[in-house]
Amino acid sequence: MIGTWQAPLPDGKSSEELLVSFDEQRAVRVLVLPAWFDEANKLRRLTVEVMRRLDGAGVDSFLPDLPGCNESLVLLSEQTIESWREAALAAADAFDATHVLSLRSGALIAPAALSGWRYAPQSGPKLLRGMIRARTISAREQGLEETTDQLMQMGRTVGLTLGGWDIGPAMFRELEAADADDSDTQVEIAQSTVGGPGLWLRAEPDENAAQADALAAIIALAVGEKT
Repeated sequence: MIGTWQAPLPDGKSSEELLVSFDEQRAVRVLVLPAWFDEANKLRRLTVEVMRRLDGAGVDSFLPDLPGCNESLVLLSEQTIESWREAALAAADAFDATHVLSLRSGALIAPAALSGWRYAPQSGPKLLRGMIRARTISAREQGLEETTDQLMQMGRTVGLTLGGWDIGPAMFRELEAADADDSDTQVEIAQSTVGGPGLWLRAEPDENAAQADALAAIIALAVGEKT
């Protein structure tokens, strides 16, 4: 269930990253691309609980850490959306993925060749706005004055630390314009379909069994109709 995988890096080398998987060599194999940054922390429990439910429904799933995240030994500040997109493609190939489930900003790097689902997809600009807003509020509480314009300019030129995440200038500039490509094969799952408010809105990481049930049921039903 917990192992590692070799993720490609921009310099042509690779990095050993953690992998959570439910792999019984079944026909349906879902690559799971998690939410990013602070939202990754808040949705981690939900993500794994969905995978547990898919396992019970006879579906394999794979949740690879991306370079620079969690226990990675490479620097997040050196990663880009494009390098993460290449990592997602490599993971899909390594795990023989038949489908992809992306959560929130994970949709930005979902391999276009795979059919699947996008749970409450979020664009790069919306992700940046939320993280910068949180930083300006935190600064104000400490008696500091930081403006959005100042932070945006800093992010574009030298990078920016947002919520403890060191985002390099290349990724920052990519996030300003990033959005998931249109897809006829990756179905959007709105939060209203899952029910209740999104867990990313909570102040601390949490879980919701009903939401995990609903999300897994949507996927299990869809693949069941095709097999």
